[in-house]
Amino acid sequence: MKISFLIHNAYGIGGTITTTFNLAGALAERHDVEVVSALRHREHPNLVLDPRVRLRALVDLRKEADHPLHQRPAKVFPPAEYRHHQYSELTDQRIGECLAALDADVVIGTRPGLNVHIARQAPQHVLRVGQEHLTLDNHSPRLRTALRRAYRRLDVITTVTEADAAAYRRKMWLPGVHVEALPNSVPDPALPPADSTAKVVIAAGRLVPVKRYDLLIEAFAPVAAAHPDWQLRIYGKGEEQPRLRELIERLGLWNNVFLMGAATPMEAEWAKGSIGAAASNFEPFGMTIVEAMRCGLPVVSTDCPYGPGEIIQDGTDGRLVPVGDRDALAAALLDLVGDDERRRRMSRAALDNARRFAPGPVVAQAERLLETAAGARGTRRAATSQGHGTGSALAGRVHAARDAARDAAHAAASGVLRSIRKGRR
Repeated sequence: MKISFLIHNAYGIGGTITTTFNLAGALAERHDVEVVSALRHREHPNLVLDPRVRLRALVDLRKEADHPLHQRPAKVFPPAEYRHHQYSELTDQRIGECLAALDADVVIGTRPGLNVHIARQAPQHVLRVGQEHLTLDNHSPRLRTALRRAYRRLDVITTVTEADAAAYRRKMWLPGVHVEALPNSVPDPALPPADSTAKVVIAAGRLVPVKRYDLLIEAFAPVAAAHPDWQLRIYGKGEEQPRLRELIERLGLWNNVFLMGAATPMEAEWAKGSIGAAASNFEPFGMTIVEAMRCGLPVVSTDCPYGPGEIIQDGTDGRLVPVGDRDALAAALLDLVGDDERRRRMSRAALDNARRFAPGPVVAQAERLLETAAGARGTRRAATSQGHGTGSALAGRVHAARDAARDAAHAAASGVLRSIRKGRR
């Protein structure tokens, strides 16, 4: 099978790039795989791509940032999409040409705007798959309206959690489009797992407000007071770094909490710890949680929408605490820091339970999904053209129509507010 991934910028750093590279590399064991990057800004990718996977870019910003067509806003890529300002008539043209000439059995988009391109421009003979790495509820009403119109032309939508798959089925009403949760995969660790003896808690990710590293640092203060030989190491970079450094100083935690900067890959760093931690307000999946568990770390995490609760078994391989609850987060950390045997037991469980996110099981699910979808295309189109419908399908249409109307009302209200604000200027 020939498979093409379409990604925003394969030369950057981020969870979508990591998961796309992981899946592409695992699929390359048995298939012909390429990654097509809409944009490129540097010579080589930041992350390591399996050498069996081809990589090509459509717009090279090092040479074409000033191209006349790149100065005009995109018309295919939806305006309500977060990345719209980075797209243009030039990207519209290059992506359209790429898809029209696509010599592949399957094309997989990796963000909403690119999924719209695939839905509207991919040839009929190509299986069209849209991946969702955020969540439906994370999108604005205006974007959901655009997706509802375009996504009906897709064959498959994959989400990273069961909860988000259920939201798509309930709210979008995409007749004949197969919606299924396909979790992100993490490669098998090359290093021995952590042995639970290091007195280190590790967290990793972008230093941005939604990740709530401030809450984690505050929750670690009682841990440091009771166990001054323990450390919290935070890996990553981002806009919150100065504020977090100031917080560490203000709480007097300079001997216990360390901002380590970015580390790629993280595996060697996870193996130096005994507990993983995550304090996010929102987490579509929780890639760092899986990475930590695959290295033998039980993870203490906020039970935020959507991912952590589908990854961690509370009390077995980690702990789940309410979002924003500093005291509960501190108590859960203290519980594991102070109980060596429980920490070792949870470490073994984390290793065992996280194997479901290994490339093997995830790729097997992806292959089954693609093969099933390819075989069902004719049946789906026939059923859709004949207007088949059941009571449950009618209920789905009613619920989706209600959500569509609500989204349209929100979008219209937002447009009116924008017009009023412009009139006041």
